[in-house]
Amino acid sequence: MTYFPSSIARVPNMLFSNLTLGNINRTQVSMLDVQNQLSTGKEITRPSDDPVRYAGIQAIARRAAQGVQIQRNLSNANAALGQLDSALGEVSDVALQAKQIALAQINATSSSTERAGQATVVNQLIQGLLKTANRQGVSGYVFGGSTPGTAPMVEMNGGFRYLGQGNGLLADLGFADSVPITLGASQAVGATSARTKGTADLNPNLTASTRLKDLNGARGLGVSLGPVEFAFNGGPTATVDLSGADTVQDVVTKLTNAIRKYETDNSVTVLAGAGVTTSGGALQINVATGGSLVFSDIGSGITGQDLGLSTAAFTPGNANATGLDAKLTWTTPVSALAGVTGALGSIRVNNMGRGATVDLSGATTLEDIKSSIESLNMGLRVEINANGNGIDIVNEVASGAAQSMSIEEVAGNNSTATRLGIRTFSAATMLKDFNNGKGVQVVNGVINPVTNTADPELNYDFKITVGNAVPGATVKVDLRPQDVVSVQTVLARINSEIASQLPAQGLLATDVVAQLADGANGITLVQNGTFANAMTVSQANNSTAAGQLGLLNGSYSSTTGTYSGTDTAKVRVDSLMSYLIDLRDALTANDVSGIQLAGENIDRVNGLIGETRGMVGGYAQRVTFASQVEEDRSAVDTKVRSEMEDVDFASAASRFSLLQTQLAASLQTTARMQSISLLDFLS
Repeated sequence: MTYFPSSIARVPNMLFSNLTLGNINRTQVSMLDVQNQLSTGKEITRPSDDPVRYAGIQAIARRAAQGVQIQRNLSNANAALGQLDSALGEVSDVALQAKQIALAQINATSSSTERAGQATVVNQLIQGLLKTANRQGVSGYVFGGSTPGTAPMVEMNGGFRYLGQGNGLLADLGFADSVPITLGASQAVGATSARTKGTADLNPNLTASTRLKDLNGARGLGVSLGPVEFAFNGGPTATVDLSGADTVQDVVTKLTNAIRKYETDNSVTVLAGAGVTTSGGALQINVATGGSLVFSDIGSGITGQDLGLSTAAFTPGNANATGLDAKLTWTTPVSALAGVTGALGSIRVNNMGRGATVDLSGATTLEDIKSSIESLNMGLRVEINANGNGIDIVNEVASGAAQSMSIEEVAGNNSTATRLGIRTFSAATMLKDFNNGKGVQVVNGVINPVTNTADPELNYDFKITVGNAVPGATVKVDLRPQDVVSVQTVLARINSEIASQLPAQGLLATDVVAQLADGANGITLVQNGTFANAMTVSQANNSTAAGQLGLLNGSYSSTTGTYSGTDTAKVRVDSLMSYLIDLRDALTANDVSGIQLAGENIDRVNGLIGETRGMVGGYAQRVTFASQVEEDRSAVDTKVRSEMEDVDFASAASRFSLLQTQLAASLQTTARMQSISLLDFLS
């Protein structure tokens, strides 16, 4: 309230006016603040009102804004997951309908005409699946992986190629983080790509242009750059700072310059011959006769260890550092591939019913090999493997069994495909990958019911009949479980059986040899060229091994005396689309066993689709839970913010009324005091 201080007896009128005016102004400012609070409903509107509370209000406001975006993301994710679930449901329905057709048509009463009619139905299912695979949702193509802006599946030469990349887009959803809103190849319809993993370690050598970031380093942990110390023959130490080096040549240059300066400063000769260079996969330092050059890290540094410099002293007899295990890059020169000896030649690539010979003799870099294979337009993609030491071939086209992918040798081309590790039927090929992942089954441990012991006559899998006479010598091949690991182990077992059985029949152990041909894929049996009759292979004891190895339906060449098996290790895309094509083709060909096999594969893939749908349902539950959590948190934040920021209308109204009374009293008091003069005092 405005008043005149009692401690001041006499003051000038100007001072009195200023004092009273200031008091009135403060009251009016307070009234204005309360009026603003009443009109806005906010007690705190600027930092000066209450710095601590204002900071808390702003923190809650920022979190609320983030929460709004998260709620939008959750809503979008919920819609995307709903669309994924719907699409997967349609895919599953297609699989179930195809399975029912397969079950109905393996009946002996079904005619070829009925099966041909059902093939038309399956073809419609294929077209429907194509549309579902290209379904668009709120986030783009639902099966587009990490590239949802492009249709993921297109028709290609009778097959269907998946063009999507990555495993799918993930949404920032707070408590439900890493929720996929699109799915990639491995989850869309069972699978949409198949990989031929390289079996050869190409082991690239160091080149001047090899980047340090592409080295695993001597410790296998990459290369960390910094200063290192070195000394020659126990003399003074010097430091070379390798920080900033980008390539192997940068390291060579820095080391060379530092050592040459050391020679000048200390009047010694350290380097000899080529000096600092590279040898294979390691740095090489050629030291003068009688010299010993020692590198060491400084303090906790690890540069010397990573570059293989500090492992041992460099002497005339020990010029090489520890290997740095360079990774492959697309710019790696073919000449630097230590794992590939000799010049490259041609390879044979087959896919989608087409075949082409690829000449790699002119390839200078790994990129050239990649371009040569991918430019065939056969739906293949070449990748460097995760370890950076080999190349993989990815088949992106789902097609029928007859159109599966294979890579073969071209005779007389120095086994180029095998040396690159990309031949699909090599000695290193695992038998579990044969027959589209079904592997090779053998008979084993069959008991003779009469003797109650394992009978060798009941446990061999197939018989080779040699063409030396009529009837010719025979070899009974008993494959054991330990023999069905790789092509190499099978070949070793067949040759072992040949070597143990032919001499007892008057032939040499070398008259028949099982091997891989330098050409088309498949196991070959080569007999003595003087034998006049054809060699044959027959099944035994109901074993499926010979057929699964491709030996039952082989062909014999009298010119070379070679029985050539077929390729049962072709690479297929393991997807519903592939097996629908199989079912359609089997129905068209009236092939009962093919219909049954296609039905089994469709049922298996449908199980994978069910698992994927269950995963999507699980993510949907997470999103629902996260939405509830965000709503609860938003409600709590709104309550706390209201308590900190909003005005108490009753209290503010009371304060405003009090301030009005105070202002009126102040004005009246000031008017009365202003009317008193010195004369009033004197009188």
